[in-house]
Amino acid sequence: MDKEVLIIDREEYVKVLNPKASEGGQPKYLYVPVRDYLANKDSFTIPTYQKEKPPPETLSVEKSEGSALEKEGSSPGTLRPFASHLKKKILVARFDDRMDRNAQGEESLGDWATEKLIKELNRRSLQTLVVDFEAVKEFLTKRGISPSDLETPQVLRLINEVFGIQALVVGQLSGPYVFTTKPGKEGKAEETSSAILKIDLSVLETFSGKRKTLSVTNPIVATRERGAFSEEKAKVKAVELAVADLGRALVRELEGLDWFCRVAKVDDGKVFLNAGRLTGLKVGDVLSIVHRTEPGKPEEMKGKLRISALFGIDASVGNVIDGTIPESNDILTLTKPEGNQGPTRGSSS
Repeated sequence: MDKEVLIIDREEYVKVLNPKASEGGQPKYLYVPVRDYLANKDSFTIPTYQKEKPPPETLSVEKSEGSALEKEGSSPGTLRPFASHLKKKILVARFDDRMDRNAQGEESLGDWATEKLIKELNRRSLQTLVVDFEAVKEFLTKRGISPSDLETPQVLRLINEVFGIQALVVGQLSGPYVFTTKPGKEGKAEETSSAILKIDLSVLETFSGKRKTLSVTNPIVATRERGAFSEEKAKVKAVELAVADLGRALVRELEGLDWFCRVAKVDDGKVFLNAGRLTGLKVGDVLSIVHRTEPGKPEEMKGKLRISALFGIDASVGNVIDGTIPESNDILTLTKPEGNQGPTRGSSS
């Protein structure tokens, strides 16, 4: 197809002229999914690429542009009190199950524990958005990258730039180890079983590569089961208890991360971001543009951007309202409104 195609959040879009652009409040261009464009070619007109004057800004917002971030050079961490509606994208990799399993289906215990943890995260936190592991795995495989390389700095940065993932969670199971008391010779007492499981977890920030480790072991007394299938019941309870404890600790860790998104593409003055509706962004949100090429290097505040539209699964487009046009992969954080000073760097809570 000889049209300009943009790839945002792994979806392909064609840039076309909006047939309703002459009506008030309508954008000049639309970004139509390729499949819709191919099905209705005659309905769309492809634009000629001439430099156009930016339309006057008509959207009024409160004084949310006056950010303490610019004045103080604060880190995105100072934004947490008012950015709590924005979700951080998290990737939970399948747990590495180090136990030798028999042929009765126990080889899926690591996968089961992973799914339990994801459900625990979704139940406990409104600030996390778990990305589909299989989609990321397929993306890496197509590029000749093994999922075993997920923890390398290069792959961490790649999944951050492409998927907007801010943290990778990897885990390892040890156990469950089962302790069973058999009934006596008379057979009057029931069989009793207890189980213990240890889960070691690592949380890796995709931009900085920083690693935080968590470890939990379930209370063995709480897993005691009697009667038929007591061993299997004890194992299940061990997993459930360990995952519940781990979920609480993991949510605290993830909610302490700083929210940010990235510039996916700049086209004709419009800035496309790898975050949108699912992440929690809204039309009218004002973001601060930060140029930071490497972890630990100084940040350059480049200006501000206002979200003008949400589209695709989780993507958005915005216009620069102050400063310079950003570059691909520049970082954006939610601008701090005036009057909401919150904690600043070096302050005590």
